[in-house]
Amino acid sequence: MRIMGLDVGSKTVGVAVSDPFGWTAQGIEIIRINEAAEIFGLDRLAELVAEYEVTKFVVGLPKNMDNSIGPRAEASMAYAELLKERFSLPIIFQDERLTTVQAERMLVEQANTSRAKRKKVIDKVAAVMILQNFLDGQGN
Repeated sequence: MRIMGLDVGSKTVGVAVSDPFGWTAQGIEIIRINEAAEIFGLDRLAELVAEYEVTKFVVGLPKNMDNSIGPRAEASMAYAELLKERFSLPIIFQDERLTTVQAERMLVEQANTSRAKRKKVIDKVAAVMILQNFLDGQGN
């Protein structure tokens, strides 16, 4: 029984899952989506939910710095509604302000990763950070 963390963007969804004990988050993959064409990657997500026996979603909520809800946060909330309809699993929103910035900084500093490589993994790393922040807040 695992928790899945999602970093929802307009073109991709970064996916992470917890270990079975709910202590650590691991990046799984990045799913390509297209909001304009209403392609949300839910079939692939369903495969991952079954494979990892997911029991709960943690969706990153990119609030504005003043704590208000902007267009990207609204898009994440709309994506969560699609998840609720499709999977009937609990959904928790995790404040994700600056996680992408932190993820990019980490990739530059620790891995010395090129810009092209960072672009390919940044959403997955952000999903890990979103989920890990949630897990840490649960006292696991």
